[in-house]
Amino acid sequence: MDSDLCYASARELVGWLRRRELSAVEVVRAHLDRIERLNPKVNAIVSLVAEQALDAAYAADKRLADGAEPGPLHGIPMAHKDTHDTAGILTTYGSPLLAENIPARDELVIERLKAAGVITLGKTNVPEFAAGSHTVNPVFGPTRNPYDLGKSAGGSSGGAAAALACGMHPLADGSDMGGSLRNPASFCNVVGFRPSPGRVPTWPDPAAWQTLAVQGPMARTVSDAALLLSVLAGPDPRSPQAISEPGSIFAEPLERDLVGLRVAWSPDLGGTVPVDRAVRDVLEPAVRVFSDLGATVTDDCPDLFGAEQVFRTLRAWYFALGLGPLLAHRDHLKPTLVANIEEGLRLTGDDIAEAEVLHTNLFHRVREFFDRYDILLLPVSQVPPFDIDLDYPEEIAGEPMHTYLDWMRSAYFISATGCPALSVPGGFTPAWLPVGLQIVGPHRSDRLVLEVGHTFEQATGYATVRPSLTTR
Repeated sequence: MDSDLCYASARELVGWLRRRELSAVEVVRAHLDRIERLNPKVNAIVSLVAEQALDAAYAADKRLADGAEPGPLHGIPMAHKDTHDTAGILTTYGSPLLAENIPARDELVIERLKAAGVITLGKTNVPEFAAGSHTVNPVFGPTRNPYDLGKSAGGSSGGAAAALACGMHPLADGSDMGGSLRNPASFCNVVGFRPSPGRVPTWPDPAAWQTLAVQGPMARTVSDAALLLSVLAGPDPRSPQAISEPGSIFAEPLERDLVGLRVAWSPDLGGTVPVDRAVRDVLEPAVRVFSDLGATVTDDCPDLFGAEQVFRTLRAWYFALGLGPLLAHRDHLKPTLVANIEEGLRLTGDDIAEAEVLHTNLFHRVREFFDRYDILLLPVSQVPPFDIDLDYPEEIAGEPMHTYLDWMRSAYFISATGCPALSVPGGFTPAWLPVGLQIVGPHRSDRLVLEVGHTFEQATGYATVRPSLTTR
C-alpha cells in the first residue's frame, strides 16, 4: 500500500484528497515513512521537517472538513530545492557559509506552492550554490542515483530527481541554468522541464532581466510536471519579464496527435558535442517512435554558433553579480566556484556586449530553424550516469573534458537559445542506467513541448520503470 500510494500520480492524489477518499495526514505519513526507509541510502532529502509537515497536514484536513475550497495541490507533500528560500526552514545552498541559514521569508516559487496547498517536507540536496550537474556538497554529502547507488544523480536538482524516483514525494521544484532540471531528470528516469524564461517568474533576483537561470517543475510524468507548472507559472508584478499567460493553460489534458509533426533529430548537435555511444544506442530507437506515431523525422540541427561563448560569459557575469561578495570567504568555497566568480569579475563591458550580440543572433537563427520544424530532439546528457566519486566525466567518446561544465553542452547550448526544453525518460543502457530524451520547441512553445513529451511517454512506458532500490 505504501508503494502504491507513494507512486500514485500527483493528479490521482489531488483527486483522492479533494474527494476526501484520503486524508492529507495519510498521504504525508506514507511519504514520511518512505523517506525514513529509503533516504539514508540515497541522501536526496535534507533538513526534514516531519513534525511541521504533519501539523500542516492536520490543518489542511480540518480546513477541508470545514468547507474551505481546496487549492489545486491541496495536501500534496513536497520537499523544496535547497537553493529556494523557505521561511523558517534551514536553507543551506549546499554551502558551509550558509549551514545555519534560516530565511525569514519565502521566495516567489515557494509562495505559490504554499498558496496552492502544498505541504512542505524539507529540502532537496544540491551541489554547492547549485554550481554543476553532480549533487555533492560539504554540508550534506552526495546524493546517490536510485538506479545504481555507485552513480551520480546529476544536478543541480539531483536531490529532487532522486527523491521523485524513490517515491519520496510526487512533485518537485527545481531550477536550471545549464541543465539543472534536465540532467538529473535524465539520470534518474524522471521528468524535468526547463520552461521559457519568464514562464515561471522569479523573485528576488539580482538580475531580473537575465534569461539563463529559470525555475521549473520536476515529476515522474509529463502530465504531473504540467500540473505543477500550472501553479508555478503566471504573471507577477515583481518580475519584469513574467509571461502574462495564466498558469492554468497547463492544467488541461496534454493528449496530442503527432501525425504531420515536423521533427528534427540531432544526436550530437551537428557534430559540435561528443556523445557516448551508449546514449546514442538508447535514443536512436526512441526517436523512431516519433515516426511510428506519424511524425516526419529529419536529421538536422540549428546553427548554434556562439552558444558556448554566450553561456560561459553570461553565466560568469551572473555568478560574479550574485556571489562576488563571497570571495571574502574563498577558503570556504569550492575552487571551481571561486574560479567561476573570478572569471565573471574579469569580464569587461566589451565582453558582455559581444555575448549579447551573439545571443541575439543565436535567437534569430534558431527562430528561423523552427520555421522548418516543430520540435528538435537530442540527448539531454552526453553520458549516462557516471561514478559518484568523480567530479565530472573526464572524457566522452575519446574527447577530454577539461572543466566540470564541458560535459553538459548538450543541455547548456539549449539554455543559451531561450527555448523551452523537456527531459523525458528515453530508455536504459545495458547496465540499466536511465537515459533522457531532450525535446525542444520554438520560443515560448512550452505547452507544445509538454504535449509532445506526454505522447512519447505514453507510447514508450519508460517512465514506469522503477529503481530496484525501492523494492528491497
